[in-house]
Amino acid sequence: MSRVVLDTNVLVSALLLKGKLNKFVDLWKTGIINPVLSKETFSELIAVLSYSKFNLSDYEIKTIMEDEILPFFMVTEIKEEVSGICRDPNDDIFLTAAYNAQASIIVTGDKVLLELKNFTSIRILTPREYLDMIEE
Repeated sequence: MSRVVLDTNVLVSALLLKGKLNKFVDLWKTGIINPVLSKETFSELIAVLSYSKFNLSDYEIKTIMEDEILPFFMVTEIKEEVSGICRDPNDDIFLTAAYNAQASIIVTGDKVLLELKNFTSIRILTPREYLDMIEE
């Protein structure tokens, strides 16, 4: 089972939208993937779920965290920061989480992260590329 960092948009889509990305929830709940968060990526997820466009109460966000995320995700400790790799410095939190967790893949729809293709030995894939790879 490989460690995988799912960026915030992938997580939000998997959790809240009915579609192909919802398959990620099944993958982590059945143990096919070992998803990874850091305190920084976790904080970003909570912040995004709090956006008014999602219309989620604090209770609903807490329930999502307690039922859908925390029982299934590894939280990695950040011992070494990664910075200056990505054109968008806000994306470095995903590189940092993956690097510190020794994850093999980052799954993202973010074009700036996808431009990198790889970071050290970490592959950076779109959700479709990752799901296709899992299904093979």
